[in-house]
Amino acid sequence: MKNTWNISQMPDLTGRTAVVTGANSGLGIPTAQALGKAGAHVVLAVRDLDKGRQAAATVPGSHEVRHLDLADLSSVRQFAASWDGDLDLLINNAGVMMAPEGRTKDGFETHFGTNHLGHFALTNLLLPHITDRVVTVSAAAHRWVSGINFDNPDLSGAYNARQAYGQSKLANLLFTLELQRRLSEIGSPVRALAAHPGLAATDLLRTPKPVLRMFIRVVAQDAEAGALPTLFAATQDLPGASYVGPDGILEMRGGPTLVSPTVAASDPAAAERLWALSEELTGTSFVVSA
Repeated sequence: MKNTWNISQMPDLTGRTAVVTGANSGLGIPTAQALGKAGAHVVLAVRDLDKGRQAAATVPGSHEVRHLDLADLSSVRQFAASWDGDLDLLINNAGVMMAPEGRTKDGFETHFGTNHLGHFALTNLLLPHITDRVVTVSAAAHRWVSGINFDNPDLSGAYNARQAYGQSKLANLLFTLELQRRLSEIGSPVRALAAHPGLAATDLLRTPKPVLRMFIRVVAQDAEAGALPTLFAATQDLPGASYVGPDGILEMRGGPTLVSPTVAASDPAAAERLWALSEELTGTSFVVSA
């Protein structure tokens, strides 16, 4: 029997605070809306403040908009430094997909720098404030690669947009795995989980190819359905390092359920190696409050 879980089954989040990165577009908007409807104070962490304010106007209840550019580590540091008080839920949702070759402000390949390193730094810097869980949005595209290119994570001289995006989504899962290991090791109640939306019709899936547009219209679910795995991971009593995705064929659509990552995404040695590299590149490290 397929899972029919929906936002009406979310618990009351009154008194809780959630940060949603990239909350001004795509999956971020229905994610923020559902959290606000459940009573949470929602912080929309966005690069474009005007678009963030427009999105915030659709979020029920208590909310605010703060600037955050994940492609700029100085912006990540400023966001974290301005945080005061507890943070119940961090949703690492923002991302870029299949972009032309480019670099972040700090010189990292765009996908790896934004989707992984930006969220890695943000999470580590906010960890002393986080009380409940971190949910990082990955993708089925993590299956497109067999591992992290540790010798050349920026894919310099060998750039391929598909590989770059797949590597960043694999990094999201390895990050979640190692974060949970570290949290468990110190007995922290904070949990790290990951989710993927399946094939969701968001701005990330815009394409000039008519055949692909038709395929997306027929097969993809809407952004509201695509946000359900994230919301399920954020609010249900699941083990740390759980991975949530749609329960339909090929995990493209359907209700949220626990799904399995690839062997490469479940490799603790690779997760530890990626963590060490990410610490070196971002200058951030694992620190939690006593």
